[in-house]
Amino acid sequence: MRMMKRSLAAAALAATCVLSGPARAESLFVYFGTAGAPAKGVYRSSFDPRSGRLGPAELAAEVGAPGFLALHPDGDKLYAVADGAGGQGVTGYRIARDGALQAFTAAPTGDGQGCHLAVHPSKRFLLSAQYGGGSVALFPLDAEGRLGAAALHEHPGPGVGVVPSRQKEPHPHWCGFSPDGRFALVPDLGLDGVMVYRVDESAPALTRHGLIQAPPGSGPRHMRFSTDGRFLYLLTELSLAVSSYAWDAAAGTARLTSTAPTLDEAAKAAEAHNSAAEILAHPSGRFVYASNRGHDSVTVFRADPATAALQAVQVQPVRGAFPRNIALSPCGGWLLAAGADSHTVAVHKVDPETGRLTFQTRNVIQVPAPICILFVRL
Repeated sequence: MRMMKRSLAAAALAATCVLSGPARAESLFVYFGTAGAPAKGVYRSSFDPRSGRLGPAELAAEVGAPGFLALHPDGDKLYAVADGAGGQGVTGYRIARDGALQAFTAAPTGDGQGCHLAVHPSKRFLLSAQYGGGSVALFPLDAEGRLGAAALHEHPGPGVGVVPSRQKEPHPHWCGFSPDGRFALVPDLGLDGVMVYRVDESAPALTRHGLIQAPPGSGPRHMRFSTDGRFLYLLTELSLAVSSYAWDAAAGTARLTSTAPTLDEAAKAAEAHNSAAEILAHPSGRFVYASNRGHDSVTVFRADPATAALQAVQVQPVRGAFPRNIALSPCGGWLLAAGADSHTVAVHKVDPETGRLTFQTRNVIQVPAPICILFVRL
C-alpha cells in the first residue's frame, strides 16, 4: 500500500512538472534559513520557474538563527530549527496564500541547537539532529501540526577519533527517512557512519536498528536516496567525497558500492579550508550535485542508474562564498546556491540532458547569512 501511494505521488509530481513548463504561469515561494547576525530570521522570495528569476528577499519571520527548514507534507506549514519561544528547538509556521508566515507552535529539543530537521511522511512526528548535543530529537505532531514534547535519542560515544579535532564525540548532522518511511537515517560525522532507526508510526517512536559504516575519517554529513529508492548517496564532509550504497529496503541495511571525490587533489590543495556541505539527487535520477565550501563550487555527477556509480562532469563556481546549502527547484530545472559568507543566493540553469549548470548572469539576490533554501508551491 505504501509503495502504491508513493507511485501515485511520483506520478502526480511528474504531471505537475509537465504543467509547470513555459505554458503555465506559476510562481513559487522560496524561504531561506539563516545563521544569525546580520540576519534577523527566515526570509522569503518569489521564484519564476519559467525564467529562473528570483525576486528580492524580505524578512518573513523574525526569529533567532533559523538555520534549517522543513516543509510539512501538507505543504501549508514549515518548521525551523531556531532560538524560538520554546528555547533552542523547533518553531512551526503556517504559510498563508501570500507567503506570509505565522508562528503557531514551538518546543525545545532539550539538547541545544538543532542543525537539521525532517517531517515524517505520516505527518505524525518530526526529527531534529543536534550536532553539538550528539542526539536526535523526536517531536510528536498532532493533526494540526503542533509540536509535542521531544524524546531524545543520544548517539553512543565516544567518536571514532580518526580526525581528532572533529571526531572526538558523536555529531549527528542530518536526518531523513527511507522511501517507505520504515526507517530513519542520521549521518553522524563523529561516528563515521549513518545511524539507522526503525520507525514506529503509531507511537510514534524510534528504535536503534544499526549503523551503516562510512570510510574511516570521512565524516558523514548529509545524504539522499536515489529517485527510485534503490541506492543512497552519502556526502562526507571531511574527505570531500560521495559514497554510493545499495539499499536493502526490507532489512534496513546498506552496502557500499563506490566512492567518488567531489574535488581532485589539486583543487583540494588550492584552499586552506575545504569541506563538503550539501548533496542533492536530481528528480530525473540521472544526476547528483554536491557543494564544496572553500572551493566555493558545486560538483555535478552523472549517476549510473544500475549501480549508482558517479562520474564528475563539471565543477561549477557558485558565484558566492561558502555554499553551505544548495537546492533544486521542484522539477529540477534550476539550482540555487546560497553563499553563507557572501550573503547571496545565485541561480544556475540545469541542462536536462547533461545535468551541467549555467550561471544566470544578473540573477543573484542579497540574503543575509543564508544556510538553507526551501521551495514551496501553494
